[in-house]
Amino acid sequence: MLKESLIENNSILLNQKVSNWKEAIKLGTDLLIKAGTIEPRYYEHIVNNIKKLGPYIVIAPGLAMPHARPEEGVIKTAFALITLSTPIDLDGESVSILLTLAASDANTHMEGIMEITQIFDDPNSDDGVNIQKFLNCETIEEALAVIDTALNS
Repeated sequence: MLKESLIENNSILLNQKVSNWKEAIKLGTDLLIKAGTIEPRYYEHIVNNIKKLGPYIVIAPGLAMPHARPEEGVIKTAFALITLSTPIDLDGESVSILLTLAASDANTHMEGIMEITQIFDDPNSDDGVNIQKFLNCETIEEALAVIDTALNS
């Protein structure tokens, strides 16, 4: 589901430079707006939720999954993958990869989280997360290959 969505929606940006977490989140939501999978208000909901709830989108060291509720602007389920050349601070958490999730319902939300966990889980790394492999990617093809390898291992 993840890989197909990234390809179909042309929603991968690698080695991006941003000054803050809001800009980082906007990169992912802008890709999904352009793809027609979310409404512009989805971005505002994510930002407002972080202001209210704290860094709930940080799901592992270095990895954030910006998302909001389906009724807050999701048109159809989609993902966007953003890697940052320099980590950003998100309310005390250092983040270098953002995997924006727009889930059309709760089941899709859980399926998306499970797939992301499978892709980013790396018991052989120091922190248990497959972050560095994605940060080393210089092309979209390399990022898709990391996903393939993770899903087929």
